[in-house]
Amino acid sequence: MTKLLFTLLTLAVGIGMSTQAAVNGALGRKVGIIEGAFVSFLIGTVSLFLLLMFFGKGNIIEVFSVPKWQLFGGLLGAAYIAITIMTVPKLGVGLVVVSVIVGQILMSMTIDHFGWFGVPRTPFDGQRMLGVLFLLVALFLIFRSNIKF
Repeated sequence: MTKLLFTLLTLAVGIGMSTQAAVNGALGRKVGIIEGAFVSFLIGTVSLFLLLMFFGKGNIIEVFSVPKWQLFGGLLGAAYIAITIMTVPKLGVGLVVVSVIVGQILMSMTIDHFGWFGVPRTPFDGQRMLGVLFLLVALFLIFRSNIKF
């Protein structure tokens, strides 16, 4: 049951990310790319701060003792938000999200294959290769359907 619940939660997050891309793209058109990314992160930061205050059980002070590379995720998140704000108005939500997903899967398979960042190693095999090939074909077809003649 736990795996099903986690899968459904992850599916909901995916729905949220597509919605976020569309909402942030509209925000960026009104206020600017960097400004839109800032506002998005500010609202997210305030929301997480409130969750931390009421439900946090960890030790936030430990952030000063973690390896500095573990803080890189915030920079990657900021780049993701800024780039989606910039690209959604030009490419549409579908192409942007599919491109992000293909990039995520390519990198996640690389991370899995080499066991980087302490994740269990999952070797790249023929089935994964076929899955990546299908993803690249899907990206190509969606990209082509966006071209206006």
